[in-house]
Amino acid sequence: MGRFHRHDEAGHGHSHVALGDHSGYGTGGERIEVLERIFDENDRTAAANRADFDAAGVVTLNLMSSPGAGKTALLRETLLRLADRVRIGIVEGDIETSIDADRLRGLGARISLLNTANGFGGECHLDAPMVRRALGDLHLPELDMVIIENVGNLVCPAEFAVGEHARAMVYAVTEGEEKPLKYPVMFRAVDAVVINKMDLVPHLDFDLDLFRANLRGINPGATVIEASARTGNGIDSWCSWLMSLRRDAPGGSPA
Repeated sequence: MGRFHRHDEAGHGHSHVALGDHSGYGTGGERIEVLERIFDENDRTAAANRADFDAAGVVTLNLMSSPGAGKTALLRETLLRLADRVRIGIVEGDIETSIDADRLRGLGARISLLNTANGFGGECHLDAPMVRRALGDLHLPELDMVIIENVGNLVCPAEFAVGEHARAMVYAVTEGEEKPLKYPVMFRAVDAVVINKMDLVPHLDFDLDLFRANLRGINPGATVIEASARTGNGIDSWCSWLMSLRRDAPGGSPA
């Protein structure tokens, strides 16, 4: 039924709705009203999720990317470094299959698999009600951190708050320098960008400085971490950023 985006002047929050030109839709204002109700319901559930995270002292990250950028590979390396120091829960979002969840099992994290094809219409993103259902398998009081691996998509996941404290995205150098310009809603919405697959840069016609400039033009405040989940380079910097979320959270402490 088409998309529309919500953002405030700072690039975060939901202070107004930018509807764009919907003249091609015969339903007009009726369609807008339905979409606004969807977002209102999502925001109420996101607030409930956030309250539960805060009550349990759990810091929560919404991790997003396009398909194949390396979210799951990054999470594997993260668990190998942090799972013996921080009690981590993973909400693993995919349209179908348990492939990514299976890659993370046995690494010390509690895993809750969420397939959007199962009762959610095969959505290309996770929303707050979906995450709320997944939290039942995590037992929040027994955790310090929850990482939500969203469905691979550079558009829809950025539009739905799920109750997270922070957002990050994994961007692969194979995707090209122009992606911040083509998908500004995603790049504007995040607190950190992990530039993954840096080990491939010598083999690509890729301009890292141009990508960084494009990103600064969209989101000058984002933390940028260059990494390779395959070689392990830069993963310690990523883990340090994650730990800073834990330290900075209300009631949080160094793990």
